Amino acid sequence: MTEPGGQRERGPVTIAHIAETAGVSVPTVSKVLNGRSGVSEQTRARVEELIERYGYRKPPAKGNDILELVFHELAGMQAVEVIRGVEQVARKHRFGVVISESGPAAATATAVDDLVERRPRAVLAVARLSETERDLLKTRGIPFLVLDPVTELPDDVPFVGATDWRGGQTAIRHLVKLGHRRIAVIGAPDLLPCRARLAGFHSAMQAAGLPVEPELVVDAPLTREGGHAAALGLLARADRPTAIFASSDLQALGVYRAAREAGLRVPEDLSVVGFDDLPVGAWVEPPLTTVHRPLAEMAAAAAELALSLGRGEEPAQTGVEMATTLTVRESTAPPPATTAG
Repeated sequence: MTEPGGQRERGPVTIAHIAETAGVSVPTVSKVLNGRSGVSEQTRARVEELIERYGYRKPPAKGNDILELVFHELAGMQAVEVIRGVEQVARKHRFGVVISESGPAAATATAVDDLVERRPRAVLAVARLSETERDLLKTRGIPFLVLDPVTELPDDVPFVGATDWRGGQTAIRHLVKLGHRRIAVIGAPDLLPCRARLAGFHSAMQAAGLPVEPELVVDAPLTREGGHAAALGLLARADRPTAIFASSDLQALGVYRAAREAGLRVPEDLSVVGFDDLPVGAWVEPPLTTVHRPLAEMAAAAAELALSLGRGEEPAQTGVEMATTLTVRESTAPPPATTAG
């Protein structure tokens, strides 16, 4: 309400008053205050001018007792491990967990707007958090970190990852110790962790004095189908490898299928090593030798760090890498006598 002459009645300025004066709805004013999209530049300028004129200040919000867990794509067996680790920490601190998805790209703006509106105490993003998303969260004062980042991050962005380089090195050392010399690798170099695994492969091969043959280094998606297609090409070679190191367990399952189709036995004719140590690796026949990434523990550590950031605490270190270890099962053995050496 306004007095004659356009002077506002005495009393606290409300969003409703600003909306009425601007001729817009209360939700529109709320969008402007929260930096959300969906408001024309002309309307935004008019509302901002009134906010400035009346000296309206949004009451400070410390954030809800919510930890926002954001997946780029909420799919796959790894998501279950992440949720398990985060939920364990949230229960201990009596925090709620909101699970959201930031993709596909067409829905990103809406997803981020919804996230900001929930006002979580902190955001834990799995694999990806774009520069635009990071800037918006900084503007709103919402701390964040990235779990298992797949792209390079600025030095000041907290993250929790794994020793993927060491994992790749350990896998190849195991195969070399068994006597393998022609070792192939299926990678996914567009993803940061897989680049590290591939670098570990190269390091171990060099340390063993073994040449890396370019035709035995194949790129493929981190899927069963990707591993299958890559392995078909490798196993069709006259000088086929005696061992294949896959950058994920799902790729390794595709290698199993390709080996069966080629009439090869695992591990008698072909040794296979995966990466991740998903539960399915222990269920297949033969059980899969793989590099264990403590995903649930990584998620728990990330949740603890996210909540400490939400309390305004400075992290002791920006980046945390948790150790990988080799889980030896029954998919690796010495190479056939005719191809050893």
